[in-house]
Amino acid sequence: MPKLSDLKVKLFTDGADKAQIMEMAKQSWIAGFTTNPSLLKKAGVRDYEPYARDLVAAVPDRHISFEVFSDDIPEMVAQARVISSWGKNVYAKLPVTTTRGEPLYDAVRALSRSGVKVNMTAIFTSEQAAKATDALAGGEPSCVSVFAGRLADLGIDYRPIMQDAVARARKTPNVEIIWASTREAFNVVEADAMGCHIITAPADVLQKLPALGTKTGAELSLGAVKAFREDALAVGLTLAIPGVTRAAE
Repeated sequence: MPKLSDLKVKLFTDGADKAQIMEMAKQSWIAGFTTNPSLLKKAGVRDYEPYARDLVAAVPDRHISFEVFSDDIPEMVAQARVISSWGKNVYAKLPVTTTRGEPLYDAVRALSRSGVKVNMTAIFTSEQAAKATDALAGGEPSCVSVFAGRLADLGIDYRPIMQDAVARARKTPNVEIIWASTREAFNVVEADAMGCHIITAPADVLQKLPALGTKTGAELSLGAVKAFREDALAVGLTLAIPGVTRAAE
């Protein structure tokens, strides 16, 4: 089991709560931050640009992604240009399609070649990852976000998709693959083993990483047994056994 210091994959925090972002930014091993409209909603963000500019000023030295929210391709492109103007470390996130299934490959190709750092998101298939990588090739530094966790939630084996995406991007110098919708700390280990460039995860997942490689399975087993015993004593569990009367001591 690798330790945090052994990991080569870059670690991004996925979230939009400013206080949490500032807290995670104190960790030198956090390389960037990603947001999306759903996370903005959860964080109660309504005035997008002032909020975003405030974050950029707070973490000017690390990647930070902000997503467009229009469903009209020309307007999405215009929003991406505005977002890009917020800072040199800012990536404009655009989904792989509109809600009508219209692909945005041509749009991101044009944006990437005109100076906009793009994070193409909501990628769920090898075909989408391949087309996104090809569209961004030769442009500005860009990312392709593959939603491995959501695939896993439906029992879909995300590993072939991730491996194919990483292999293709490794041949494309300006494109990095982001392992997105992370569910558990072991996903970070998987992403690192696959040679994935970046993994973005909620703060509560990332906060587990300093413990990587610090305990064996046997130690974890004994710890679990002790915790069960302590909890039984704490609540005073009792169980009647024929011929014996004994409380949890």
